[in-house]
Amino acid sequence: QVQLVESGGGLVQPGGSLRLSCAASGSIFSIGTMGWYRQAPGKQRELVATIGGSGSTNYADSVKGRFTISRDNAKNTVDLQMNSLKPEDTAVYYCNGAIRTMTSSYAINYWGKGTLVTVSS
Repeated sequence: QVQLVESGGGLVQPGGSLRLSCAASGSIFSIGTMGWYRQAPGKQRELVATIGGSGSTNYADSVKGRFTISRDNAKNTVDLQMNSLKPEDTAVYYCNGAIRTMTSSYAINYWGKGTLVTVSS
């Protein structure tokens, strides 16, 4: 069994910063692309940023220059540093990982339960 657990959400004022962390645990053989997605009230879940196993990154246009994704392959973690936060960044942020378990010959997508980020004065 594999679990992804997010942490670091909370309330922050516009212009502030937050750092989200996600740790994968369980019977993990390997992890491919990891990423962060978000879902605002009344909206569909959208991609925020992804990072490949070799470190290649991809960002949504709305967060480029403000957010930075990073990972620690030894610890099976992925972080999202969020700076210059805006009210429109308010959402539940979900961690995602393409994970192959010890008993599987292929990777499947796992999701965390999400952490709420609220940007408000």
